[in-house]
Amino acid sequence: GMKGGIAVVKHHDGFCLWPTATTTHSILSSSSENARKTNIPRDFARAARKLNMKYGFYVSPWDLSSKYWGEKDADGNYTDNYAKKVFFPQCVELAKYGADQFEMWFDGATGGDHAGYYGGEYGGKGTTGYRKIDNAQTFYDMPNLRDSIHALLPNVIMWGLGGEVRWIGNEAGYSGETCWSMGNAENGDENGWLWHPGESDAKATTGGWFWKKNEKVLSAERLFQMYLETVGRNATLILNLPPDVNGLVPEATAKRMAELGNMLRTRLGVDLARKAVITASEERVAGQHRNYSVRNMTDGKRDTYWATNDGTTKASITLTWAKPTTVRYVQLMEHIKLGQRVRSFTVETSEDGVNFTQRATNIATTTIGYKRIIPLNGSTQKSYDGEGYKVRAMRITINDSKACPLIENLSVY
Repeated sequence: GMKGGIAVVKHHDGFCLWPTATTTHSILSSSSENARKTNIPRDFARAARKLNMKYGFYVSPWDLSSKYWGEKDADGNYTDNYAKKVFFPQCVELAKYGADQFEMWFDGATGGDHAGYYGGEYGGKGTTGYRKIDNAQTFYDMPNLRDSIHALLPNVIMWGLGGEVRWIGNEAGYSGETCWSMGNAENGDENGWLWHPGESDAKATTGGWFWKKNEKVLSAERLFQMYLETVGRNATLILNLPPDVNGLVPEATAKRMAELGNMLRTRLGVDLARKAVITASEERVAGQHRNYSVRNMTDGKRDTYWATNDGTTKASITLTWAKPTTVRYVQLMEHIKLGQRVRSFTVETSEDGVNFTQRATNIATTTIGYKRIIPLNGSTQKSYDGEGYKVRAMRITINDSKACPLIENLSVY
């Protein structure tokens, strides 16, 4: 059920999984005849299109194999040889594998403690080959790279050094319960001036980013928890699935991903809000070509939304069911094209449609953003345990918003 994938086609070791003109350290130098015929970016893009999935490539700026990486001239200043002769041409080569790429993933690595072989010179710490750069934006000439790649790939997002998506601040699969799409790290910054949404990269296995013999796959429950704590907290999730020595995703990993997909479809697949009567304390006055009806939140469309009038930053939305309905989650989505606004909200349920009890009281129900999923029992670890809540009504109250709230979707599961 995932929507896309990113293939790691060059990591810090500098080995390129496509026939590049920038280095001999690539599949063209492999001892395997089959490997020399391989082109991972080309084949990954083709496979993604067949599956109607988004795709992109991870290309490491750091390159332990290149003599140009971290190179300095006689005056001790960094040269631009690596940016011009290696990194920029590699990004251009990858751009040619599809104008519909959704993300180009630049790690933030700037050298350091890892031992390397820059152009054949051993680079262990304390030796003359040890290299570390102090200004990645300048060394990689990122402003020019961004402009050039966007000319080729208008809709691509550049992660990390590209400055268009932020690392969420950990590699454990969670973002902050309060998570603004501006600023940095797990929580962002409500007053940040740059749109900088969070992306969480996490390992789906115990062996690390690269395949290890005897590694285990995390349980489906643990992966589902990651989903709730990233996608369900206004971030995106990238699960790392390392191929084995045969170039295949191990059978156990594939099986576990299928289990996770089934879990997502079972737990977050049947939207009970579609069967409810929905009302709100206020609806924005309709325009000539658009209305802001409360029903826009349950029509399944991305271009419609409910809104209050200007100046109204508090409101309530109520769902009622004709029969008692068992609920476990509520999902909210702001119309993010017009910014992130909600600062605080609460969720309540009612067994009789009259008396309401607040749920998830131990969760910080502050921000919503692109998507917020609230387990009503207040636990992302045991979110599906028990019988759920049998209710006749649910009420979402927006207590504070930076401007009139705009809610695109309200789902109940």
